[in-house]
Amino acid sequence: MKRFLVFILAIQFAFKPVAKADEGMWLPMLLGEQVYADMVKKGLKVTKEQLYSINQASIKDAIIIFGGGCTGEIVSKEGLIFTNHHCGYNAIAAASTVEHNYLRDGFWAKTKQEEIPAAGVHAQFLVKIVDVTDKVNEKIKDLKALELTQKLNGILTEIANKETEGTGYEGRIASMFKGNQFLLFVYERYKDVRLVGTPAESIGKFGGDTDNWEWPRHTGDFSIFRVYMSKDGKPADYAADNVPYKAKYSLPVSIKGVKDGDFAMIFGYPGGTNRYETSYGVKLKTDIENPSLVALRDQRLKYMHEEMIKDPAVKLKLAGYYAGVANYWKFFDGESKQLLKFKTYEEKQANEAAFAAWAKGKSEYDNLFSDYAKIYDAWRPYAKHRVYLNEGILGSPLLAMAA
Repeated sequence: MKRFLVFILAIQFAFKPVAKADEGMWLPMLLGEQVYADMVKKGLKVTKEQLYSINQASIKDAIIIFGGGCTGEIVSKEGLIFTNHHCGYNAIAAASTVEHNYLRDGFWAKTKQEEIPAAGVHAQFLVKIVDVTDKVNEKIKDLKALELTQKLNGILTEIANKETEGTGYEGRIASMFKGNQFLLFVYERYKDVRLVGTPAESIGKFGGDTDNWEWPRHTGDFSIFRVYMSKDGKPADYAADNVPYKAKYSLPVSIKGVKDGDFAMIFGYPGGTNRYETSYGVKLKTDIENPSLVALRDQRLKYMHEEMIKDPAVKLKLAGYYAGVANYWKFFDGESKQLLKFKTYEEKQANEAAFAAWAKGKSEYDNLFSDYAKIYDAWRPYAKHRVYLNEGILGSPLLAMAA
């Protein structure tokens, strides 16, 4: 799933260039004893319950979904949020005017009264994760492939709504491991979020699209917000008399610094992973999908840029949208280059050939990749059409205006 899953990425940091990190990605509720023991061995000093618990305050209560698509961290008992500059970019641009251009010049609230409402931005706090695999499987067990594709999202929504009915919470079910497990993520949504501080764009977006998705980075990619609640401690729409959110848990900030061999861990909401993609999927990406996406976004960026340089007010209005289009323009371009550079297609082919050799004579698996080949061959002539439909037509904000 795109950005609705909480994972732990545990890395044994060693700051020498020759050092290699041990890394992996796990759902906190599914953190196995072996993985946890390995993390402890490498220096982790908290229990599994301190990482994730539904019965007591834990680190998971300080890690939020910011604005529907980013990770944020609660760093004070009064709901102070740190997130990326690019995650706050839309809100910063929306709060700016030509006369008070916070996007260009930066902004720092010296008091809570100076904090600026971030219209449309919300913070989602994870309440719990529930395995609903059995309930989903009961609903889909008799569905054929096409019918399953057509009905699955509706079934997941129905189950999520039923599980959270009357709670004040919202739920979303994620399909894990290619549909072999279904997990319900239950969230509490707070709608009153305010801008506290942001560096100037020359710092927060230093390097621009040239450095985006590259390493090492030299950008001050951060912004600061605060989440508010009603006086009775409930989520509420913006109101002047709302009070700062009373955090269940906030991340303590150490000023001791770090040293070689210190354990470090990333806890947040990443994007998806396609590590199990077949060679046919990789080939489709590098041959058709990504080049088409890049070409279309080239044109969108070109036409927006032409208008943005004419008028500072238009530049502010389009800033967030332009940045979003440019972000994945760079991603799709870079993804193709890296897939080709590291010969991912050839590596996948070799792995699939080894699997086919093992599967020979086993009726359950023998035709697996030959069936994949037929499916991708049948789809390939239409792949570009789908990209053009989704990106060139459905991706246009004009449709939202028309609606």
